[in-house]
Amino acid sequence: MRGGTPSTEDFGQRLRVLRARAGLSQEALSDAAGVSVRALADMERGRTRGPQRRTVQALAEALGLDTDEAAGLEESAALGRPRPRTTAGPAAPVTLALPRDIQDFTARDAALARLLDLVRDAGPSRPAVAVVTGQPGLGKTAFAVHAAHRLAPHFPDGQFALDLHGMDAEPATARDALARLLSASGIADAAIPAGTDDRAGLWRSLAGERRLLLLLDNADDESQVAPLLPGTGPSLTIVTSRQALAGLTSVHRCDLTLLRREEAVELLTRIVGPERVRAEAQAARDLADLCGHLPLAVRIAGQRLLSRPHERLGKLVARLAAEGRRLDGLQAGSLRVRAAFALSYRQLPAGSRTFLRRAALAAGPDFSPETGGLLAGLSYDEAVACAEELTDAGLLQSDPAAERYRFHDLLRLYAAEQVEAEDGPAARDAALDRTTRWMLRRATAAALHFDADHDHTAPSGDPDPDGAPTGREEARAWLEAERAQWLAALRRAHDTGRHRQVLDAAEAMHWFSDLNQHWEQWVEVFRRSSDSARALGSRQEEAVHLNYLAWAYNLCVHDPRAALVSADAALMAARDSEDGLQQGWALGYGAGALHRLGRLEEAHTRLREAARCLASQGSPQARLAELSILNALGALLRQLGRAAEALDIHRRGEQICRAGVPGRADELIAFYHAVHRQQIGNDLAALECWPEAEPPLRQALAFFETAQMPSWAEQARLDLGQVLAAMGHPEARETLLAARDALAELRSPRQAEAATALAALGRATTGM
Repeated sequence: MRGGTPSTEDFGQRLRVLRARAGLSQEALSDAAGVSVRALADMERGRTRGPQRRTVQALAEALGLDTDEAAGLEESAALGRPRPRTTAGPAAPVTLALPRDIQDFTARDAALARLLDLVRDAGPSRPAVAVVTGQPGLGKTAFAVHAAHRLAPHFPDGQFALDLHGMDAEPATARDALARLLSASGIADAAIPAGTDDRAGLWRSLAGERRLLLLLDNADDESQVAPLLPGTGPSLTIVTSRQALAGLTSVHRCDLTLLRREEAVELLTRIVGPERVRAEAQAARDLADLCGHLPLAVRIAGQRLLSRPHERLGKLVARLAAEGRRLDGLQAGSLRVRAAFALSYRQLPAGSRTFLRRAALAAGPDFSPETGGLLAGLSYDEAVACAEELTDAGLLQSDPAAERYRFHDLLRLYAAEQVEAEDGPAARDAALDRTTRWMLRRATAAALHFDADHDHTAPSGDPDPDGAPTGREEARAWLEAERAQWLAALRRAHDTGRHRQVLDAAEAMHWFSDLNQHWEQWVEVFRRSSDSARALGSRQEEAVHLNYLAWAYNLCVHDPRAALVSADAALMAARDSEDGLQQGWALGYGAGALHRLGRLEEAHTRLREAARCLASQGSPQARLAELSILNALGALLRQLGRAAEALDIHRRGEQICRAGVPGRADELIAFYHAVHRQQIGNDLAALECWPEAEPPLRQALAFFETAQMPSWAEQARLDLGQVLAAMGHPEARETLLAARDALAELRSPRQAEAATALAALGRATTGM
């Protein structure tokens, strides 16, 4: 053999060496030979040891082999092909009867109804084609078989079912499938044409004259299916595939989804019997949830229970509750969820397999191609291509509006297993560290868009400046969409000792956090950042971040006791570092906690001390802090029944806002002004000056809505609604209703106040 052609009889090794000698990638050889990359990879890995003769000929031509080399390649392939079995007598006729229907088939009523409508609407010259797709385990074949049995009376000329082996190493060819269809239609073997096109033409002529139902199960791709579709006649073809088969035109698409919870319980009931389910109704619901409402998983759980009639449903629930054992528990005989996923996983190209398993490391319910690419070590464009391929293969679910993807829970567990099996701890940790560094740099740069002290003309530090969010709206959208991911990155950075990166990110988040007080995650962010400051030995930064933590305890999770502990710790750190600004903040946050605990006089004392501390300092930061303290002091005075004093305090704060704070953006001062306008409105309401209270409250609400600050806006809406109710204003009920619903969604303690105000308004309206 020339050029060092291997003498080994192993087809895969021979092909790999020949391709390398020709300087071709798998993709290039795939294009030249007309063989899929997946099939080519299976050959080289030894999974396909004996490809068909025509495939070998196409490869030999694409590789430019001479006659001897081509013969050697064919000889290697022949050795791997299965030997035909000898038969006594003539070959039996081909029969393609429908498989047995499943007696406990459940749900899918809407999809079945649409298929029936499709059959009724089909004309004599317009054959109907339905493509059934979806992720592994959804029961595509079971649905198609059930539908075929239900629809069989509409097709008296015959029903054929053909497995196209789309998930096998070498799927059935259209040529071979056509031969089976023609034989089942009564065509003698000798009369079946040799070529694919001729066979397709003969099949179309036969099918065009008959009312046939054709079930093509487990299709590989469009080129395999298209020649099998009748061109005319009143037939119905149902195609199932794990691929989207997006290239098939003029077809009805039936994309099966997960069962609803009640449907999953109904399937379980039909398998194990109503008595067992009634006896453990909650366990049945829990079992459906642990199966992710995936029909295959529910069926396996049911079959397992059916084979063990003495076992309780709760026992299986307890076993499946542990994620590490869930896939092991979802097997019954030859039925295994893991095997269904593995079948699709093994068909993927190497890059897509890496993307799928590494994406299981992403935090949160969904992830972006950006995150998947970082974990897999791929560019953004490569990641998008992989995500789309996996979506078409039913292994990922795409978001209907955003460029984001999600796993089914069980498939995520399977993918995570493959990380451990194929990557190992070192590669996994490297992927997580790479993603952590990138995510925290992007999160820090995005959050700085909201930082009043940041020089926005300076380089942002974003890891990808060309793709970075520009402006506050894009930054907000990114931070909200990737909240779970950058929070996971912050955790990992903290746990692996990258404390400076944690502090930088948390500091950048300070102003952004004020816009999203309803996020409970701020407690974790600032708890970790204060811990990082302590680890770095910076008492001044520890004071700053303990103050942020006290704020989060007070306003985000409404835990004043924890807030007081954090504020007191911040005060000690601020005094140790002689930071007057942080002392003022610590006194203020401590006062806020005391106020919420009902210790009003202690809160009043701390607020007065904080105001004196801050008034003695001349920095712009001190002025902003003073505005916050005056706001809180006035609110407390109003609660103590000293509304006139409160009004004076808040008007003093408003004067500072109108005078401006040097070096601070107008929009920031406008925020503080809006806060004081809200407080002034409430002071006037406490003095029963209702008409005078309405305008400042409307002004505050308008600002908070424009600034997209829901926590602030809904509280201002509640204050306005109460004033409108006192005035008998026609907008009062609508305003209070909107405030109550929004505050409930934000989990605000003031939702009860809104409900009380609505009830009082109702009683006043009815005269009760």
